[in-house]
Amino acid sequence: MIEEKTVTAIILVAGNSTRYGQNRNKNFDKIQGKEVMLYSLEAFNKNDFIDNIIIGVKEEEIPIVKEIISKEKLIKPVSIVIGGKSRQETVHNCIKESLSEIVIIHDGARAAIKQEYINTCIKSMKEFKGVAVGVRSKDTIKITDENNIVVDTTKRSNTWIVQTPQCFERKSLLEMHEKYKNEEVTDDCMLMEKGNYKVKILEGDYTNIKITTYEDLTGITQFIKKLV
Repeated sequence: MIEEKTVTAIILVAGNSTRYGQNRNKNFDKIQGKEVMLYSLEAFNKNDFIDNIIIGVKEEEIPIVKEIISKEKLIKPVSIVIGGKSRQETVHNCIKESLSEIVIIHDGARAAIKQEYINTCIKSMKEFKGVAVGVRSKDTIKITDENNIVVDTTKRSNTWIVQTPQCFERKSLLEMHEKYKNEEVTDDCMLMEKGNYKVKILEGDYTNIKITTYEDLTGITQFIKKLV
């Protein structure tokens, strides 16, 4: 039974926030008086499946994160792990610190995370070793070569925009991180795909956006108001 398996939530806040354009980590800005990363932390802290939480953080930003989480009354054990130079390295560092059977990975900057997606991801681990929340692409996607010449056109109904949370059997994901640590990947699903694991996409919704630009704060604030 999935309820008997241990689960670690991994929250990633170690990004560079380059496209955010404010010369600061977007996870530390506030929505309705609360830091962005706290919305994700609170969601996993109150989820019944989660046993503990690991936060991937830049070394120089650890004091900031400690100050932020000190404001919260947390019921789950929370630990901080130093992130790497890339998202891939940060996740690798975090899963090495987990002893759980399942890890569920989430971008700290996706503040409108819903409990139903956390639950569905974890419950789906009964059948799969990797699952991720995503939404169907609204647009037709073109595949190009290095000169931006179209080489293929995807079938829109089969094209997804992948979000987080993403959930995995920890042992298998760690194995893939070790095996492909010298290859650049954009998310952990891609690593599992390289190992020929079947990864299931669970349909989410378009409110589960990742704050990328400063303007995204306005839109996500409206989504969060509806969740409260």
